[in-house]
Amino acid sequence: MGASPASARPGRLAVGIVGLGRVGSALAIGLQRAGHSIVAVSGVSEPTRRRAERLLPGVAVLPAEDVVRRAEAVVLAVPDDALIDLAETLGAQGCFRPGQIVIHTSGRHGADALPEASRVGAAVLALHPVMSFTGAPEDPDRLVGASWGITTTDELRPAAEVLVVELGGEPVWVPEEARPVYHAALAWGASYVVSLTSAAADLLRGAGVEQPERILAPLLGASLDNALRYGDAGLTGPIARGDAGTVAAHLRALRTAAPDVIPAYIALARLTADRALQSGRLEPHSAAALLDVLATPRSATDQ
Repeated sequence: MGASPASARPGRLAVGIVGLGRVGSALAIGLQRAGHSIVAVSGVSEPTRRRAERLLPGVAVLPAEDVVRRAEAVVLAVPDDALIDLAETLGAQGCFRPGQIVIHTSGRHGADALPEASRVGAAVLALHPVMSFTGAPEDPDRLVGASWGITTTDELRPAAEVLVVELGGEPVWVPEEARPVYHAALAWGASYVVSLTSAAADLLRGAGVEQPERILAPLLGASLDNALRYGDAGLTGPIARGDAGTVAAHLRALRTAAPDVIPAYIALARLTADRALQSGRLEPHSAAALLDVLATPRSATDQ
């Protein structure tokens, strides 16, 4: 192919997917639905090959370097920590070319993560879908309405936004230098919600509740809605009320029932107390009592 700029390319693209995991699979289907053609995918494991046969019948499964050479636009849908090494390897093998569109889906990295592609004149787009994928059949449907963190050059920003809109998403501009904080915020909000919910369910089971999800679903749904609507003003519970005695009782119970969750409980209680204090939900004297309990040696709270 020639070295025409990305903006001059036809609307339909011949796409290669490097990394046919949860994100790569969802994107492959989403791109097909948007009218683009998946010409090749990479994957070395047997599950990846079976996934390709099931989701993308007739699409070639090739080594990563061959996928990149074959594609007009390539999606690098690999884990954050694997992206740099992969790009360096592909660049050293001369896989990138002028005019090619090179997309990666890492939340942590921006467009600067792929200098090997930029140096040869490829158009680099960092397009991160802000969504959780589980490998379920409904994953491609989750792309519709999802936000996407996009980072690229000012010149390429319109092309990145158009591609996201084609996938049914909402483009959100993230400056290059802000990508690590942006990704930390999303990981904090999404991954830790799963951990906290699962831990809460385990504690309820230990307390004799047979179907903890029935208790947690409306409570957590309301809490999330309050947080998104009202911020710290939506805070409820013993921390917001300054119930130091209740928090001490929690710690005593957890030392027997689930001692492994105590460090997380204390860390989150301190964070919550700080935010409640700063937002005026918690009086200073109540905050001091709470922080004293959270700093109390184990032997004292066991009394």
